Amino acid sequence: MKKILLACALALTAGAGAFAAYPDKPVTLVVPFPPGGSTDAIGRVLAQKLQEKLGGSFIIDNKAGATGTIGAAYVKRAPADGYTLFVSSLGPFVIAPHLIRGVQYDALKDFDPITVAVQAPNVLVVPAASPYKTVADMLAGLKKSPGKMSFASSGNGSSDHLSAELFWQQTGTEGLHIPYKGGGPAINDLLGAQVDAAFVNINSIIQHIRTGKVRALAISSDKRSPLLPDLATLQEQGVRGAEVQSWQAVAAPRGIPADIKAKLHAAIAGALNEPAVKDKLLAQGFEIVANSPEQFGKFQAAEYARWKQLIETRKITAD
Repeated sequence: MKKILLACALALTAGAGAFAAYPDKPVTLVVPFPPGGSTDAIGRVLAQKLQEKLGGSFIIDNKAGATGTIGAAYVKRAPADGYTLFVSSLGPFVIAPHLIRGVQYDALKDFDPITVAVQAPNVLVVPAASPYKTVADMLAGLKKSPGKMSFASSGNGSSDHLSAELFWQQTGTEGLHIPYKGGGPAINDLLGAQVDAAFVNINSIIQHIRTGKVRALAISSDKRSPLLPDLATLQEQGVRGAEVQSWQAVAAPRGIPADIKAKLHAAIAGALNEPAVKDKLLAQGFEIVANSPEQFGKFQAAEYARWKQLIETRKITAD
């Protein structure tokens, strides 16, 4: 009996030591998009801060392709040991599964949610020389010539595309969707007045708004942004139910040990709420969320159902 008790004690001690040592090898943060975008930027902030807080090495692995689903499927297949994490925007979590056939993961079952790190609203913008000065002006134009006013987006099924679809649905109007291969080309054509309007993530368009290169008509959040305090929300201008926040979150393969998950969540939330980090991200348009795994899980389920309904109702495809 003494030998058995001693063996159990040694096993427990070894287990505790293993957890205390986490991470004892490099941790990979898989970002399912190319370097340089918003999600990649958030991933790099987290990698640096996690390395400071937990020690060890945290590295970014950009596994781009198929609107983020290649990276998501890779994480699903990775060991659930805390050494592979998924840092992604909302697309692979709640949008792509409804758009792409044969996605190789179940967004609601194959990941352990850790936290929604940040969120940022989209801004409805038009070229500086546009005749539309208000949302009311735009709605009048849409109703006068249905399907004629062009709205650029970074691609089919992107949050900016779905923002436009939701806007049309909630106002009983119809525009012309022009998908681009990325946000950069879409913004360039907006600046050149090659398209009439776009819903653009605030951090991608804020400088162009401030320099007067585009005109902002409304913001898609449920409250005004501290970065654009004079810009009214869609709701304030009579458009209800069209609120959209783009967001970036952290998850792990389903089955990550609870103690490691708790350790990661505490470190990520602590990092995001450091005044220097918080101020820097806010200046870029990101609002800190840093919610609990349980809150993230409930939020993801609600977002998943919301976008599924819109995509099916509007017959949106990835093609």
